[in-house]
Amino acid sequence: MMNARMFALNPKRLARLALSGLLLAAVACQEKDPQPNDPGTDPPVVQPSGPSQVAFWLTNGDRSALFRKQATRLNFAPLTNQNPTIVVDTTQQYQGIDGFGFTLTGGSAYVINRMSSTARAGLLRELFAADSTWLGVSYLRLSIGASDLSDRVFTYNDLPAGQTDEPMAQFSLQPERADLLPVLREILAINPNIKLLGTPWTAPSWMKTNGSPIGGSLKSQYYAAYARYFVKYVQQMQAEGVRLDAVTVQNEPLNQYNEPSMTMTAAQQAEFVRDYLGPAFQANNLTTKIIAYDHNADAAGLTYVNAVLGDAGARAYLDGSAFHLYENSNITNLSAIHNSFPQKNVYFTEQYVNSTGSFAADLNWHVNNLLIGAPRNWSRNVLEWNLAANAGNGPRTTGGCSTCLPAVTVTSDNVTRNQAYYIIAHASKFVRPGSVRIGSNTPSDLANVAYKTPAGKKVLIVLNTSSAPRTFNIDYRGKQIVSALNGGSVGTYVW
Repeated sequence: MMNARMFALNPKRLARLALSGLLLAAVACQEKDPQPNDPGTDPPVVQPSGPSQVAFWLTNGDRSALFRKQATRLNFAPLTNQNPTIVVDTTQQYQGIDGFGFTLTGGSAYVINRMSSTARAGLLRELFAADSTWLGVSYLRLSIGASDLSDRVFTYNDLPAGQTDEPMAQFSLQPERADLLPVLREILAINPNIKLLGTPWTAPSWMKTNGSPIGGSLKSQYYAAYARYFVKYVQQMQAEGVRLDAVTVQNEPLNQYNEPSMTMTAAQQAEFVRDYLGPAFQANNLTTKIIAYDHNADAAGLTYVNAVLGDAGARAYLDGSAFHLYENSNITNLSAIHNSFPQKNVYFTEQYVNSTGSFAADLNWHVNNLLIGAPRNWSRNVLEWNLAANAGNGPRTTGGCSTCLPAVTVTSDNVTRNQAYYIIAHASKFVRPGSVRIGSNTPSDLANVAYKTPAGKKVLIVLNTSSAPRTFNIDYRGKQIVSALNGGSVGTYVW
């Protein structure tokens, strides 16, 4: 994630929208929400009083409904009215979907692993199980070594000053045995097919130009050794029962200020992938995907990715590119990359919710730009930054982000569910891996994205981006339903 000090210096604060209004009658009658400090609670579901073709799940910006299934009866029928209409078209098909989720940082694993076994099991089932009313999180990002939301800086081959280990004889996952690996095994027992992405924040300091875990770049003489580092990581995680679907080459390669961090120019990344990392994976028969970049979708990011994917040798080993949305980023830049390299995949791998923000504004911005905007611009996944943290948004390194609000705040066995929890829930529960994005138009103030799932269900996520209530139609195969959302509210419709 972006260094907190850099974040404070850039005018990228999310717009604080004035969202207000009474609940509409169609969604006003519902049971009381579960208490946010009740860990592992199965949120009560309001059952329709009669048959309904469409299930409707709602979150309101004023928190009066939090990912709550509604009792509203929604049945398709021929209608004539003046409402704006979202037309869902299964004949238009776009990219496949790998999943929705979070980053399981070292700090996340630390706080989760210190819960009682009963409370931990309940929380992990709530997050990762796909049945009942659980979230069904289907994609996790892991840090290769420490991120800035680890309790300390480390890599898997740290050595005393002056020592080197190019064969990787001393490579070890020992730092992950206390927390990350045990928590991952519990998650995999719930969802063995969850996709995992590994990302390094830095190479071992002895490989770097400045000999430090902060800033600096990889010395060219250690490109081969660092490729072996990646190979060891994938192989040893596999030996622990943890299969990596993909790795990115470097977290935020243009950010030298995070702790830890490492810079890597586009030319350096292309050379590293083309001549070292790609051949090393191939020689060791590793099928783990290699993904480029993993930083902002801004002008510099477009230049970077075009240069890396524009290198034919590197491109041969790369599955695609990954993006964040900090600084002056624009989510539509993901489409620009797709259009330039349509055979390569696009991923959205990080965005954090700022703890100084508001629930309503964060819900609106993140759903609009990430949950809807990223897939509409060809992303195969959407990941919010941090899964879990303590009440102080830690653990973290000395220079780590102090305002990164996690999806769940864990205090002993108590769990508070925050903005990112509900943002991801609106997709992860319903848009299962293997789903395909399908066509849908976008009437004014009604941002949306539609999918067809492997089971043949249709899923439509709609956000009312305005501050006033909106009534609208959803059209499927020439028949319609009528629904309504308050300003800033998000609904998921499944049929």
